[in-house]
Amino acid sequence: MKSTALLIALLACIGQAQAVQSCEELKTKVATKLDGKGVKGYTLEIVAADYAGDAKVVGSCEGGKKKLTYTRAKKKE
Repeated sequence: MKSTALLIALLACIGQAQAVQSCEELKTKVATKLDGKGVKGYTLEIVAADYAGDAKVVGSCEGGKKKLTYTRAKKKE
């Protein structure tokens, strides 16, 4: 639980600071940090700013025109 909260806080900070960055560059940077922390089973997707859906928005790029979303894979039971 603590690691999930830490991850969300980290991703929120990254997202706020990267609003003017290229989307692919931001996606690579976030993926590198997640992989470095041992996070597995996630998807990062670049979407239009108004099309985030249920995914967690973890960054903004292209001057706020697009968002980077994070979705965790569902655990198999």
